[in-house]
Amino acid sequence: MSSEGRRPSVEQVAQSMLFLYGAHDDDHDHAHGDSGPGAGTWAKAPSFADDPQRAAAIAEASRRDRERYLNEGLTEVACRFCHTTVEVKKYDTGYTAVQWNSRATDQCAYFAELRAEGGDPSRAPACPRLHDSINHAVAEGVLETRSEE
Repeated sequence: MSSEGRRPSVEQVAQSMLFLYGAHDDDHDHAHGDSGPGAGTWAKAPSFADDPQRAAAIAEASRRDRERYLNEGLTEVACRFCHTTVEVKKYDTGYTAVQWNSRATDQCAYFAELRAEGGDPSRAPACPRLHDSINHAVAEGVLETRSEE
């Protein structure tokens, strides 16, 4: 706190940090050497340009990780009212992940009603009819409820 008993402003804190630590991050060598390929550049991870086999293996592993993260555990669920289809992942903690696509958004009867009234479907928290369909899919055993990982 300042001498007046008030908290310092963000600008005052930033200025004191610059005074204490300097304006540049000189603690790291971002150049990775002075010559050769990539000299003067910085990368978050090595490119393995000198080992194409390893680079290909890492690229494939990254693709699989991305696919698993984005799509694993998703199950197609059709709305019992308008028959639009979305992908859903249901957790036991009350969290439900719903992956909408453009076709589903256009086909959803609830969102069509919102658009007709001048509303924006992207501002709606969820489609209540689809919510009922998801609960029905869980009750039928079509959609598995997962525990959080």
